[in-house]
Amino acid sequence: MTALPLLFLLFSLFLLNYSLSTTANIQKKTHFRTEPISDTPITTFLEDFEVTKPIQLPKTKPCSYLLLQHDFGFTFGSPPVLANYTPPSNCPSQNFAKIVLQWEATCKGTQYDRIFGVWLGGVELLRSCTAEPTANGIIWTVKKDITRYYSLLMNNQTLAVYLGNLVNNIYTGVYHVNITIHFYPAVEVNLGNSVGGYGSRADLILPISRTLPVAMNDGLWFEIENSTDVESKKFAIPQNAYRAVLEVYVSFHENDEFWYIEVPDNSNGPFREVVVTLDGMEVGAVWPFTVIYTGGFNPLLWMPITGIGSFDLPSYDIEVTPFLGTILDGKTHEFAFRVTNALNMWLIDANLHVWLDKESEKTEGQLLRYHILPSVVTLVSNYTGLNTTFSTTANKTVSSVGWVKSSHGKITTDSTQRFDFSNFMVVGESGPMQIVNQIINFNESVHAKLPTSFFSIKKSKRFPLYLYSAVVEEANGTISVVTNLTLGYNEKRVQAGDFGFSVSSLKNLQNGQGVMVVEGNSVVGGLGSTQQAYRYNDSSKFCYFRNVSSSNFAILFDREGKTCSK
Repeated sequence: MTALPLLFLLFSLFLLNYSLSTTANIQKKTHFRTEPISDTPITTFLEDFEVTKPIQLPKTKPCSYLLLQHDFGFTFGSPPVLANYTPPSNCPSQNFAKIVLQWEATCKGTQYDRIFGVWLGGVELLRSCTAEPTANGIIWTVKKDITRYYSLLMNNQTLAVYLGNLVNNIYTGVYHVNITIHFYPAVEVNLGNSVGGYGSRADLILPISRTLPVAMNDGLWFEIENSTDVESKKFAIPQNAYRAVLEVYVSFHENDEFWYIEVPDNSNGPFREVVVTLDGMEVGAVWPFTVIYTGGFNPLLWMPITGIGSFDLPSYDIEVTPFLGTILDGKTHEFAFRVTNALNMWLIDANLHVWLDKESEKTEGQLLRYHILPSVVTLVSNYTGLNTTFSTTANKTVSSVGWVKSSHGKITTDSTQRFDFSNFMVVGESGPMQIVNQIINFNESVHAKLPTSFFSIKKSKRFPLYLYSAVVEEANGTISVVTNLTLGYNEKRVQAGDFGFSVSSLKNLQNGQGVMVVEGNSVVGGLGSTQQAYRYNDSSKFCYFRNVSSSNFAILFDREGKTCSK
């Protein structure tokens, strides 16, 4: 058996105090304290940002409302901050083309990355990670298009925000937060949903999350503590539903923050999947993107350019329309979540988007076909000299076909998810050194056939990850941690239907190089540089690219534009 590498133990020191259910669960691991390491001292607030495409906005003046202004100090293990939400009433138009949630925060002092969530009526709108502050302060803004939650936003709700922060004589940073929603009136009157609900917004969104005040000392997410833990939520849908999509939010923390570097000989290995069941039947899965939070591996890499997805963690849609016929009986049903090979802990919840037939009180449906090829995981180990290699692969397919009869006619929906996973790992026992080369491929398709129309969408996602890390013990008693990594999020989307044909593609790639000099539990020196290339193209002629690089808090190069590549 291979001994657990020192490098892995060192990484465990970065595992931070994320939102835990009780103070008794506060991690007892040591944390590194990071201070600005730069030839040029930072004298003003540093602005951190995640590279992403700008939100396409109509040429109308928004009606903007400050929903919450709050200082998150010692909020660990405390109830979420609550506020009353009412739809905009004094806007010239009540028909909106775009709705944008804006999170803006500042922090000064010493603090660590904290996970936080924003819920409206129990529906999660945003999951994110805080920026790590500098002694002179940081500021960051997250803008998210929340138009898909339109029906939710048109009713009175309770806003809940959980950010579990800890403030004492060491952790001094307080997060000063403003949350605003911008409503952009439509230039033209919205004529309503498209036929069949495809390409339109849901009429109802149900929270598949913990319910206030049950979750009064944490967020509204469920906590998965190990591979046998199952968390669930009961729900009931109106009997006139004709389409349903489950949107799943996932994040990983504590002992599983770096699940993809888990050595098979000493733990559960590097493969993870979130399994979603409906009344005990698996309806889909999530093989998550490897988000690296702002304290991950080397915090100096993520200032001011933060990791892909760290400020706006991705959610994952699962088409459950083929299963509608099994839950249109007016009775209570249950969604449940578990994580294969999980260590503690995973935070998971979901939003059920439901389309309703306004012309009838009851629809009917039937599941025609259901097929699942369970995850097949293989592990090959090779012990050669001072190095050990591990090759882990996995694949899976979930497919379902069902029909729903409504006033739109009989709609037959065919949904398929296909996953492939490979993780090649090298562990050097003499180094210590670790190399991880991982790729996740996720292909999904939804085809809906109506009496006089059709809809089709295909998505192909690819998540590459390369990591090289080594630890060097210096003569003066310090250690140097060397990190080189490549992180990518690529997606291609093809849609077709009566509206026409559209194609979009995203290529998002980060490269980072860093060295930390550690004495005791503090970072006393080092450097970090990051380069990122982002390119988005779609057939509607909206294109965006940005190439940016930084080193030790300073932007070295930044070029962006809206030219479409050929």
